[in-house]
Amino acid sequence: MGARTTAPIRTLAGAVAALALVTALTSCDSSGSSNSLPAPAGSGSGSAESFDQVIAGAPVADASAIPAGSLMAKIRSRGSLNVGGTDAAALFSLKDPVSGKLTGFDAGLAQMLARYITGKPNENLVTVTADTREALLQNGTVDTVFATYTITPARAQKVAFAGPYYSSGDAILVAASNNGIKTVTDLAGRSVCTESSSTAANDIKQYAPSAKVILFQTNAECEQAVEQGRADAYVLDQALLLGDQYRDKGVKVVGTPFTTEPYGIGVPLGSPEMKAFVNDWLKLIESDGSWAKLWQATIGTALTGQPPTPPVIGSAQGS
Repeated sequence: MGARTTAPIRTLAGAVAALALVTALTSCDSSGSSNSLPAPAGSGSGSAESFDQVIAGAPVADASAIPAGSLMAKIRSRGSLNVGGTDAAALFSLKDPVSGKLTGFDAGLAQMLARYITGKPNENLVTVTADTREALLQNGTVDTVFATYTITPARAQKVAFAGPYYSSGDAILVAASNNGIKTVTDLAGRSVCTESSSTAANDIKQYAPSAKVILFQTNAECEQAVEQGRADAYVLDQALLLGDQYRDKGVKVVGTPFTTEPYGIGVPLGSPEMKAFVNDWLKLIESDGSWAKLWQATIGTALTGQPPTPPVIGSAQGS
């Protein structure tokens, strides 16, 4: 989450224009009624395939692609993929409180990778934070991390990254009634919160040096601080903030991203075969259309237009 890079990443095609539409869709009109976003992921609305259909149609690796003794072989023998992630990020990885099912772009990718290795979308979620991701990969608790995990050279000293598979950027979330903050320059002198251990804090200091930075452990704490007026704004990856806006009409995303955030899939540093395997899998699901179908069934329910072109694999510093 929240790391700035100068690497030549191809950003989301049309996302800036779509953000304006999303903001409009979630704002209240003069009559006081509120507009709603499109149906949630997995609804199967429109011509897009549902979340379940996308996962069920994802490819499965041939046995010859999984060498004996590799981490992939261990996962296949176990029958499930141990994934570090979250269950509270709308559009990316969110648990249904009734069924317990995870949906979203990151959750879908994890299930697709599990299916590719084991033949079934069996994944065991281990909830991670920005503070625990590297440690859980290093000690073998998880095989991969799918958690809007921004690739940085510093992190790449501790874990390996496949990808990037998606590109976002730091943006700003404010209370729905706040019309005084529209760009990063408007953060000057304001109280601005972000998640601890996220490099968004350094971005705030760079782009709005006079802002007062407030750190919280979780996305929910930051969102609540803004909604309750304890912070003027919340800065983090646009993709995550759009998820907050998607489910909470009390907040809105303003402006356009002012950094570039390449998301990678964390894998153990000591398993180079796993990184190569996951990169090959990413290339496959991008070329066969699975990546685009998943985008439409998840992020595409909040952003209009065609799926973006994925960033070039290996194009981020540290990947």
